[in-house]
Formats: sequence, structure tokens, C-alpha cells
Amino acid sequence: MNGRKTYQGVILLLTVAVLLALVTNAFSPAGIPWFGQWDESKGVVRANPKDNLNNLGYEIDNVELAKEIYDGGGAVFIDARDADAFEEGHIKGAVSLPMEAFDVQIERILERYTLDQKIITYCSGRACEDSHHLAQLLTEFGYENVSVMIDGFPGWKEKGFPVE
Repeated sequence: MNGRKTYQGVILLLTVAVLLALVTNAFSPAGIPWFGQWDESKGVVRANPKDNLNNLGYEIDNVELAKEIYDGGGAVFIDARDADAFEEGHIKGAVSLPMEAFDVQIERILERYTLDQKIITYCSGRACEDSHHLAQLLTEFGYENVSVMIDGFPGWKEKGFPVE
């Protein structure tokens, strides 16, 4: 009889824990939904449809278009990857603004570029969300013309476009 009560107590405790986890997940802005976009060919892989990352401007899903913008001049390409990845290779002329250093380095960007400057963020490809998060933060700081090159540095390099 004692073993049965223990078993029932464990089942009740697990049920309450699972229900509490599901409720917490449902109300969390970073919660993991049951359904989401997992097709990497359609852009950034994200589980959370609540994210507003694509609504801040537009994604550049064609590396050739990004190269046309690059060749036209006037756009600043900002690399959201960490400093080590930037040092290993980046789009020629790009500026490094790693997500983990955003708070420390945003003043440098604000001093260097006007709020109407055309900015294109990128990171490590379609599975990387750092460029989207960076674009969102830049928009929150007042930048008006921010886009995300979703194929990132790997897509750029694969096409043989200028790198440093």
C-alpha cells in the first residue's frame, strides 16, 4: 500500500511539473512552440512564430542581390559573428559588431554611421539568428534602413565574392 501511494505521488508531481512547464513556455517570449519554421531553405530557422525578427524590414535571400548592393556602395555590411570568426574571414570592408559585444560597441556604430545609413547585417548563414537579432537592435536604436543577408558569410564566400 505504501508503494502505491509513493507511485501516485510521483505521477502527480510529474504531471504538475509538466503542466507548469507548458504554461511557462506558452507565455515566455522565447518559448518553444509546438509548430514552427524548420525549413532552412526558406530563411532563418526558428521555432517561434511569435518572433518579430522578419517584420523589421526585409531579408535579402539572394547573395547576388547583396553583391549588387555591395557594388553600388553606400551600404555598410555589419558582421554579427564573434570577433574570432570575423578575424578568420569576413566580407571585404565589413564592420564587426558581435552580438555579445553589442552594448559595449553600439556607441562606436552610432558615432560612425547616421541613422539613415543603409545597413546589411549577416552572420553564419540561414541557421544563424544573430544577424536578425542585430538588425532588430539596430532598428530599436533608430536605424531606419536595415536588412539581413540570410545566407551570411558562408553564402557570400561560396560565390567567390570579395573577402578579407
